Amino acid sequence: MDQKKIEERTEYDVIVIGGGAVGENVAARAVQGGLRAVIVEAQLLGGECSYWACMPSKALLRPGSALAAVRRVPGAREAVTGGLDVAEVLKERDAIAADWKDDGQLEWARSSGIAVIKGTARITGPRRVRVTDADGDREVTAAQAVVVCTGSAPRTPPIPGLDEVRTWTSRDATSARSVPRRLAVLGGGPVGVELAQAWARLGSNVTLINGGARLLPRFEDFAGELVADGLREDGVEILLDTSLERVGAEAGGIALRTEEGRRIKADELLVATGRSPATHEIGLDVVGLTPGEPLRVDDSGQVTGVEGGWLYAAGDVTGRAPVTHQGKYAARVVGDVIAGRAAGSPEARSASPWSRFAATADHTAVPQVVFTDPEVAAVGFTEAAARQAGLRTRVADLDIAVGGSSVHAEDYRGRARMIVDEERRVLVGVTFAGYDVAELLHAATIAIVGEVPIDRLWHAVPAYPTISEVWLRLLEEYGL
Repeated sequence: MDQKKIEERTEYDVIVIGGGAVGENVAARAVQGGLRAVIVEAQLLGGECSYWACMPSKALLRPGSALAAVRRVPGAREAVTGGLDVAEVLKERDAIAADWKDDGQLEWARSSGIAVIKGTARITGPRRVRVTDADGDREVTAAQAVVVCTGSAPRTPPIPGLDEVRTWTSRDATSARSVPRRLAVLGGGPVGVELAQAWARLGSNVTLINGGARLLPRFEDFAGELVADGLREDGVEILLDTSLERVGAEAGGIALRTEEGRRIKADELLVATGRSPATHEIGLDVVGLTPGEPLRVDDSGQVTGVEGGWLYAAGDVTGRAPVTHQGKYAARVVGDVIAGRAAGSPEARSASPWSRFAATADHTAVPQVVFTDPEVAAVGFTEAAARQAGLRTRVADLDIAVGGSSVHAEDYRGRARMIVDEERRVLVGVTFAGYDVAELLHAATIAIVGEVPIDRLWHAVPAYPTISEVWLRLLEEYGL
């Protein structure tokens, strides 16, 4: 059928509001299930992760990490004669972000049978959405479901003067065309620490200001400590337990004053103090929900508190597990659920835990990597969270010091923690912090999702000499 006619329809089976990675996955699964789907996206198809978050930030980080890794290997570091080529790093970043053009994503969507409308969407009633595009307004209806995948937006703290100066969001920080001479970073979460290190290694004089006592507060304590050490080695000044009293413009730059009276001057200020669900402008009030609040969903992705069961949501907008890969997981579930329920599937209707119709892993097995150098890789509970959940646990802690790590890098520094539910004798949490530990994470995720008994895990013998040998040492530390 002619693509223009497909996108001029006024009725589809599924309307997806938001065309990031999450929305794309919902639409793709719905189409694979035999339904007609349309994505309504006001900006670039592919969304935040493709153009301003996951991909360009890692493109900025990877060259510095690779160079640092070479310098940790005797015989290889002697071959390093210079630093990073900033122009080439930014050029590769641009390529990774597709030069901020979505032609390739549009071609993929349309070749997959997914209609795309470039415009803004607002819910006007059950299964009804008003779309505003270059040609004006039109109403589109959904025979089966409307799915909200609008992601999240930066949250700005109430600091006097902050709204009067030019600031960077994470979008600005990942798409900047030149290296700022002085960069101040407000916030010590994953975005703040990653971008602080990326720009420091590209030559910026970076000051990181964190209101709490440690970096990465949602991870185990040792993770933030190791990352802080790595940042300091790259010249980042870290101010902990520090709050800003005021921000103002000064001589073409930005002046920050802490509550302790210290003055900090910067050419750019990155505000990385968290994100909120992007639900303000999509018409939630029409269906009795509160704009600006997360959309509460069950494990099938169906929004609670809306009559008729036609409204679904996935990704950051739900507040459940705000990382891209987990949003895509929930999106696959939602697409399959809608298609299955449309076909009368009892399994889709019941959405039993751990079936393909339920995002069960959101509760117990959310993996996350902080791509600093050293890296942090974690899945499941932290020790504090397990205790808060009322689990009777036992913790195994040790330094990552095995044959594989000693070969991998001279003076390898890393730490690992394994948390075991003593009643079921299964893993419920694992954290690694160290050089290049991200690739260790999926084994931990499989062990937690599969509820592999700790005694059986003993028989999963790690290859020697790899860093994965840390698994054997953790089990020995536990007492097996």
